Amino acid sequence: MTYDSLRHFADSWGLLILFVIFLLIVVFVFRPGSTKLYRRMSRLPLEDDKKEKD
Repeated sequence: MTYDSLRHFADSWGLLILFVIFLLIVVFVFRPGSTKLYRRMSRLPLEDDKKEKD
C-alpha cells in the first residue's frame, strides 16, 4: 500500500471508526445505573486514607 491509500483510509474510515469508538465510550460512561458505581469509586481514595490513619 502506498502512502496516499493509507492517508485516504485514515481520512475517511479511520475517522469514522474513532468517532464510533468515542460514542460507545460516552454511552458506556453515562449509561443508566452507573452513577452509584462512580460515586463509590470516587470515595475509594478517601477510604484508603482513613484505613492508614487508624
